[in-house]
Amino acid sequence: QVQLVESGGGLVQAGGSLRLSCAASGRTLSSYAMGWFRQAPGKERECIATISWSGGSTYYTDSVKGRFTISRDNTKNAVYLQMNSLKPEDTAVYYCAADPLVTKLKNRQANYWGQGTQVTVSS
Repeated sequence: QVQLVESGGGLVQAGGSLRLSCAASGRTLSSYAMGWFRQAPGKERECIATISWSGGSTYYTDSVKGRFTISRDNTKNAVYLQMNSLKPEDTAVYYCAADPLVTKLKNRQANYWGQGTQVTVSS
């Protein structure tokens, strides 16, 4: 079984930055697409970014486009989310996930999920 563990969340003021990390153990995920998701209280989980197994193709939901950057380092079995110009509406629990198919990730499905890390943006 693969374990995904997120880190890097915390409390930050509006306009600030955070970098989230997701480390995988159990097996290499170099052949998997990876995604970042978030869920705010009372709202559905949304896919905010995905990256192909090679890192050559990325997707961002409109609300984070231009502010967030997803990247991966397959030698470290890790995926990252650089979050800049944070807004209060970015407040949520952020999850990383892995699946062979990007289309599944965009439909909020994945073979593996992390436990999540809280990001709180104050105004």
